[in-house]
Amino acid sequence: MCGALARYFPALFERIASSIFFVAACSGLVEWETWKGDQIFINTTGVGQVPEGIDIGPHRIEAGDRILVSGDVGTHGIAVMSVREGLSFASGVVSDSTPLHQVVADLLQQGVSIHCMRDLTRGGLASALNELAESSNQKIHIDESRIPVQEPVRGACEVLGLDPLYVANEGRFVMFVPASDTDKALSVLHKHSISTLAIDIGEVLSCPKLHSPPVTLQTVVGTHRILDLLSGEQLPRIC
Repeated sequence: MCGALARYFPALFERIASSIFFVAACSGLVEWETWKGDQIFINTTGVGQVPEGIDIGPHRIEAGDRILVSGDVGTHGIAVMSVREGLSFASGVVSDSTPLHQVVADLLQQGVSIHCMRDLTRGGLASALNELAESSNQKIHIDESRIPVQEPVRGACEVLGLDPLYVANEGRFVMFVPASDTDKALSVLHKHSISTLAIDIGEVLSCPKLHSPPVTLQTVVGTHRILDLLSGEQLPRIC
């Protein structure tokens, strides 16, 4: 496939290959995520190692945990849609795609007790929280006013009828930590350029989940609403 691309789209092939090698070299990685585009398909494999003593997963989420998001949400999906559909905004929207391994390694090295982490790709923040609430059998509550969204992204979502909480991201994650580790975790996150906007957006509630929605949101006007799983097709369709 790459041979055909190099033959028929040499400029495009060189641009993509150079970008891949540049990011891999800068990050110290020899792996990257599988990506699909209109003219090229790239299949990759990543191999990693979990350090001894690290136990991170939905099974560790517990009542009282604080929920941190590593940065603003929705930029990647809107950036993709703007290019595909030829949309333009007063302020350019740039994808948040970036390696996350260095900031995660730093969190672990600094002794932050991470109960759970999840990248915010397909389905965005809202879908990730619903999946984690279901897997952990816990109830999650977040504050909309604390979730960072760039103004151009918010404006584009309003025009297009999208909710930024359901728009895909590529360089963002949500993290669950004990309340006692919140300040330490944010201090580490704020040292990295990719997570300077990291913030505490909510908590895992101690009330029983039975007969209640798994994820609720306090809106900017102070009311509460259910944050459901994404229904229908994700827009823009990315992967």
